[in-house]
Amino acid sequence: MHRALLPLVLSLLAGCATAGAVEGPVRIGRTAHVGGPRVRVDRIIEDSRCPVDTQCVWAGRLIVRATVLGGTSSRQVDLTLGEPVAIADGKLTLVAAVPDRSTGQRANAQYRFAFDFQGGL
Repeated sequence: MHRALLPLVLSLLAGCATAGAVEGPVRIGRTAHVGGPRVRVDRIIEDSRCPVDTQCVWAGRLIVRATVLGGTSSRQVDLTLGEPVAIADGKLTLVAAVPDRSTGQRANAQYRFAFDFQGGL
């Protein structure tokens, strides 16, 4: 995650956002209640983000597989950091993953994830 985005993410995590429902950070296997849907991160599919202590030509990406629960239904989706996905009557976005990736670190269960749900779109 770019350091310039950190204040925005922290304000979202603190509940300062008015546009949608944001919740997190949650670890793999835990459930976030994001407005209407509930989101459980099942596993990390890819974490090719540029480590914070290096310079990269490509920023990389983070993709997690999550189960989205709503009412009596559930659906598995792959969420790429910062890219909204259509869910029911809105859009779900993985908005943050902490801590930032560093050199030599592998994707692990210590990561925490935050989500935003924009309903009625």
